[in-house]
Amino acid sequence: MKKYNVAVVGANGAVGEEVLRILEEIDFPLAKLVPLASSRSAGTEIEFNGEKLIIQELTNEIFEQEEVEIAIFSAGGSVSAEFAPAAVKAGAV
Repeated sequence: MKKYNVAVVGANGAVGEEVLRILEEIDFPLAKLVPLASSRSAGTEIEFNGEKLIIQELTNEIFEQEEVEIAIFSAGGSVSAEFAPAAVKAGAV
């Protein structure tokens, strides 16, 4: 089964945490999980599938750098409007 590089924008917010819980619960085929948030939250640790992951800063370049294939936006509408085009440009859906 193919595995995907998935970014969760707003990974440390209430909706982002629920998205992560669901991805874990359904055992989504992940090659890599890329938790993203604002510069204020970058560097914070989260736990996913028993592993500690570091939240990275949301930038226009991060989607290409991390080879993101699927981007889930769980931050506010203005954040999505600003950064979704960069995700699409990098080839993410």
